[in-house]
Parts: sequence; C-alpha cells; structure tokens
Amino acid sequence: MTKADLRKKYKALRQALTEHQIDDYSLTIANQLLSLDIWNKDFYHIFLTIEEQKEINTDYILNILAGKDKHIVISKSNFEDYSMSHFLLTDNTSIKKNSYNIPEPVDGIEIQSKQLEVVFIPLLAFDSKGHRVGYGKGFYDRFLEACKPETIKIGLSFFEPETEIIDTSINDIQLDFCVTTEKVYQFS
Repeated sequence: MTKADLRKKYKALRQALTEHQIDDYSLTIANQLLSLDIWNKDFYHIFLTIEEQKEINTDYILNILAGKDKHIVISKSNFEDYSMSHFLLTDNTSIKKNSYNIPEPVDGIEIQSKQLEVVFIPLLAFDSKGHRVGYGKGFYDRFLEACKPETIKIGLSFFEPETEIIDTSINDIQLDFCVTTEKVYQFS
C-alpha cells in the first residue's frame, strides 16, 4: 500500500480503539521495551502523547526512564520549516499544547540531536523492512537525519507491520526496532 492509503487505514483503525484498549496496549508496549538492550544509554528522546490522535500513551515509558534516572528529551515543532527543537524534561518544564494539540515544552535546556542515543518514534504504520508512515510532514525524517548514525530508532505501534510500503524514498529513515503489543521487530 502507499503511504497515503496506509495513513487513512491506520488513522481509522486508531480512532476505533477505546481509551481502555489504548491504555492496555500502551502498558504492554512499555513492558515489551524492557526486553531491549537499550537501557545503558543516557539521553532518550520521547514524544508526548497527542490524545486527540489516539497515540500510544507514553507516560508508562516516561515512568521507566525516570525510574532508571535517564535524561529525558522532548520536542517542540516548528511548522514553518517542519523542524524540531529538543529540550531536557525536568521537574520545572512547563508543557503546553500547540495549535495541533501536540504537548510541547514552553522552554528549557536545549539538547542537540547529536546528543540523543535512543529515540522513540510515533508512527501510524510500519512495514516488515522497518520503513514507517507518520503524519506526512517529515518532522521525524529531518530530525533523525540530524542524529548520530548509531542513534537507536524505535517505533511504537498498536498494530503489526504491513508487508511493504510501496512508495518509500531515500530520505525515509528506517527504524532499528518497532515494538507492538505482540512482539519486538528488529531491522538492520
């Protein structure tokens, strides 16, 4: 399927999920992450949940990271150039939803992409080769391009992979892992 077709399909599938299902699936995915050999790093980037889009509830992963005393980094989106700036999440970080309902830090200590060692990535769909479909603006592809090559890229999905996304491009950054409620997929 094409990215556009997959976006439509998975947005509909996600909208059909109940709050209870989202909560259960999110907890299962967070627990699946514990099996990965990624917890010896310092800087972890994570997205904050857009509830209106019925995204994975990342609070469980945030709790794991905080419990392991990791540096947690969150982003602020710039819709003029589709870039993201990254900030350390601290007890003093003020979070506010932007006009797209994305929870973002108001300000804080800026962190460079090259400092990030693990990035948890939102997605609508992914395929068996580690390609992902996001919302289509390219924020994460631009961001991941600026990270170190060895940065671990982990997609989080309520759904299992498609066989193939037929319209991937050379600018698409592939995942190293994708974690679902059923299993952990490893690519590369």
